Amino acid sequence: MNYSKKDAITALIFATVAMAISFMVWACLSPVANQIASDFGLSASQKSLMIATPVLLGSVMRIPMGILSDRIGGKKVYIGTMLFIIIPLIFVPHVSSFPLLILLALFLGMAGTTFAIAISYVSAWFPPEKQGLILGIAGMGNIGNALAGLIIPQINNSWGFDWIYYSLIIALLVIIVLFSLFAKEMPIAAEKKTLGQQLSVVKDKNTWFLSLFYFLTFGAFVALSNYLPAFMSDQFLMNPVNAGLVSAAFAAVATLMRPIGGVVADKANPTKILTGLFGLVIVFAFVMALLLQNFVIFTGCIFLTALAIGIGNGVVFKMVPMVSAGNTGAVTGFVGAAGGLGGFFPPLALGAIKDATGSFSLGFVFLGLFAVICLIVVWAVYLRPKANYQNS
Repeated sequence: MNYSKKDAITALIFATVAMAISFMVWACLSPVANQIASDFGLSASQKSLMIATPVLLGSVMRIPMGILSDRIGGKKVYIGTMLFIIIPLIFVPHVSSFPLLILLALFLGMAGTTFAIAISYVSAWFPPEKQGLILGIAGMGNIGNALAGLIIPQINNSWGFDWIYYSLIIALLVIIVLFSLFAKEMPIAAEKKTLGQQLSVVKDKNTWFLSLFYFLTFGAFVALSNYLPAFMSDQFLMNPVNAGLVSAAFAAVATLMRPIGGVVADKANPTKILTGLFGLVIVFAFVMALLLQNFVIFTGCIFLTALAIGIGNGVVFKMVPMVSAGNTGAVTGFVGAAGGLGGFFPPLALGAIKDATGSFSLGFVFLGLFAVICLIVVWAVYLRPKANYQNS
């Protein structure tokens, strides 16, 4: 099959749009979490579990979905995944018990695997020297988190709870049809790597270090964009629409910074950039922990954090091709899974901390401490005078 620049651009556009819609599905419970919690009589910890559960499957399944995309083609896997997530969307409006809601939330998590699928699919179309920019653009599908915070409360107010999920089903069906008709399957290597060869990336220490960094940057993005609607309502008594706007703005800022991070990392040493970004996250996290009651300072710091982690997401994924050795889907899945898990634990921790202490402050202290660990690792591994890093 002959491929053209038009085919590559078309693949990039459809992969990004499909990820945006899928990420709306991934985050579809968080903007109405307080309403669901009220209906089911949930504690702060139970509400946090509901918000975090989709992140779990969407994280751990990124590894096999990324590998599968490399082996049989990202378009096929993409369409199959979107068809699957329609199933739990059908049942959410009719759920009658908390355990069943958690089960459906788990299945909705498959929407989060589209990140690994998209990166595998898109990276096959472009040369290495453009990977930072292109993967940054593809990663803008994360804007789905912002769209969820912006649109879902509006749908809920105008048409009711059920139509949140019916609207998402319609959007998925539209993009599935368009993807099927207009995008081509990615170029697949004639000689496929064995599963053992693809999983060999776990032996590379760089895979683990990138996973650690992405656990912080993407994990903070997922955790905060998903938890902010409930957090702003609880902490500052905002109504659901305004809390959703804050969450949407946070996610939008972080998402728009991602390609900028990729472009900057194309031109400079990415590990030096990460050092500065981790330092900023440390400062912002401790300021938020100390001045959590101050709305102006907190919101200022949360948006500055969005800038830092958004750029960081682009920088980390610029580094993925450096260690992938042709296993982009495998490395993407592994690193992406770590980032997703980074978004799973903080909401649980915040809910437990709120129940135990009556305040969220300790959660932001933990964010700052984890950023300290990442800063120490990036310096010790890549930036010491004797460190030999290929992009220094």
